[in-house]
Amino acid sequence: MAYVLGFFTADGSMYQTNRGTHFIDFQITDKKLLEDIRDALDSNHKISVRKALDKNRKPRYRLQIGSKEIFRDLSRIGLMQNKSKTVRLPRISKRYLTDFVRGYFDGDGCVHLGRYWRKDRKQWKWQFTVNFTSGSRQFLIDLWGVLGQHTKGGRVGTKTGGYELVFGQHDSIALFYLMYNNASARIFLERKYKTFQKALKILRAGVA
Repeated sequence: MAYVLGFFTADGSMYQTNRGTHFIDFQITDKKLLEDIRDALDSNHKISVRKALDKNRKPRYRLQIGSKEIFRDLSRIGLMQNKSKTVRLPRISKRYLTDFVRGYFDGDGCVHLGRYWRKDRKQWKWQFTVNFTSGSRQFLIDLWGVLGQHTKGGRVGTKTGGYELVFGQHDSIALFYLMYNNASARIFLERKYKTFQKALKILRAGVA
């Protein structure tokens, strides 16, 4: 559930209709992950699909759950409608921090592995970074603060449409072990996990 809360904080929405009905909503392109989230919520709600008009884009899958109780619980920890620019980091027990961070990362995070040319050394070098993004700068500052127990660097900067918290190579390795090296890491976005694995394999081979 900590993972689901993290993912919802990043990529979920909540709203109340004029009739007083309360909904939480997830819309993502990875159907399996959405099925895992539904299972974690012990829900049997239908997952709908919306095919993209552009054939180069993936279809989007949607899970919508009507629940006044869940809506109220999310409101109690500071989440709200139209939260993207005002959200703050919810109070998370240290016991569940790794799952929350992994959930947020899968919703609004990015792991990057690429090569660039070092002119001074005249050779290619690998670049390995982890980014968390948000429309709320304060959320990223809050997140940076709690991750400081596991990392040594990082910086918060601006990007198109919001802000990003960026970590370099050594901190990215630490974040990998924080997010995935625990018994509860059963839900995660596989493509991001595989990028981490590829990066670690390259670094261990000593070609970074």
